[in-house]
Amino acid sequence: MSISNQSIKASEHLNARASPACDAQISRLPSVRNEQGLPSQGRARLKKLVKMRMGTLNVGSMTGRGREVADLMARRKIQILCVQETRWKGNRAKELGDGYKLLYSGADNRGRNGVGIILDNDLKNKVTNVSRRSDRVMSVKLQLDDLELNIVSTYAPQSGCEDEEKDSFWRDVELEVSTIPNEERILFGGDLNGHIGKGNTEITERIRGIWGVGEENEEGKRIIDFALATDMAVLMKMLSSEEEDNIWANSCKIITEVGESVLGKTSGKSPPKDKETWWWSKEVKDA
Repeated sequence: MSISNQSIKASEHLNARASPACDAQISRLPSVRNEQGLPSQGRARLKKLVKMRMGTLNVGSMTGRGREVADLMARRKIQILCVQETRWKGNRAKELGDGYKLLYSGADNRGRNGVGIILDNDLKNKVTNVSRRSDRVMSVKLQLDDLELNIVSTYAPQSGCEDEEKDSFWRDVELEVSTIPNEERILFGGDLNGHIGKGNTEITERIRGIWGVGEENEEGKRIIDFALATDMAVLMKMLSSEEEDNIWANSCKIITEVGESVLGKTSGKSPPKDKETWWWSKEVKDA
């Protein structure tokens, strides 16, 4: 789940604009305060277009996966990738190959959690600050010409965790945001382990769009409270279900076409004559 204090236009890139086209006539959100007590930050919105491809991924563990993640970023042309559950101890940086660099905030004493931010070859040279708040919250600051952009990677406790652990996480998030000057931009990428549901008031529509799914849970309420308090938007809900379906349909089509070009397409009675089949299992050959 990604959260941004910039309005985002849904496309193949993240296009940060001064405000969404649909709310040009809507006045700015009033100051609010969330349940954890964080006041509205009143951050100014971007006045120019910024194109950037960013993603977030719960990797389960980075052990033995550095090369795989770097290849994924190269294929998808991702410039920034927030990762969760790295499960690496310590606070360090590591080159993953092909110019990609991982900066991470280490796991707890039991080897759990851990967050990181991977940058491509261009952006890794524009880092001006790294903040490792905890094993669940970290950020990096990038200097992009006259724009200072803060990337925050987060990993929220799951719904079954103790309330004390959840409260501690959101306090760390609020502290991290409070250290970032109002004139600087913020992009969140993380696994927030909450469902924000659907259905909007005039205010929450600017936070989660109109394409919500399912029912909001307690963790989702915390996400909404935080987004309201900081004038941010939950980006994954800015796409309609039709647009999401189109993305998946196109992905399935590409996978099918690649599979057919490599393995061939049969009637189910025999393998194609022009394809190598020596490695096929007996079950496949008999199909």
